[in-house]
Amino acid sequence: MNSQTAVTHSAADAKVLGADDEFHVTDDPVDLTQYSFESWIAFGFFWLLALNIFYQFFTRYVLNDSAAWTEEIARYLLICVVFVGMAAAVRTNTHIHVDVFYRFMPAWFTRILSTLVDIIRIVFFAVATVLTWQMMQKMGSYKMTIIDLPMNLVYGVCMFGFACAAVRSVQVAIRHWKQGYSVLERPETAITETI
Repeated sequence: MNSQTAVTHSAADAKVLGADDEFHVTDDPVDLTQYSFESWIAFGFFWLLALNIFYQFFTRYVLNDSAAWTEEIARYLLICVVFVGMAAAVRTNTHIHVDVFYRFMPAWFTRILSTLVDIIRIVFFAVATVLTWQMMQKMGSYKMTIIDLPMNLVYGVCMFGFACAAVRSVQVAIRHWKQGYSVLERPETAITETI
């Protein structure tokens, strides 16, 4: 009975232990190719926001002399993170979806509805891009409250996010059309799909 336990124990150890009877773990290689340029831009804005908040914390609680401009810039950087990050989420099709309705309808009807959702998403982002451009034209040389920079910098990032989201939603709609279903119809495919 002891020899059988020893054999089972040594077979399990062979999977984990190396030739030198030490535990060796190797990580899978890091694959950064799954992230698009929108993701990297949003990541950059996020780190600028983090540095800005750290500077605000440092000046307020360590130096006891808060920098007035950091709160306004933090607000604008958060806007940039959200709008550029929105485009990255459209690319991976990971926005919030309500798919319970699709489970109770016939397949032909859910196909029509999901195609309609794709079209509405494209139109929404395209119209939002145009409206943001028009608003930038009307704002002209309007400046930020504390910093003497044009507000169109912030709105330009918003327009960039909307434009990228419009392009990515066209790509997502084409992919849905080619494969014959969307993530609304088959939510189990949400984890594996990406452009």
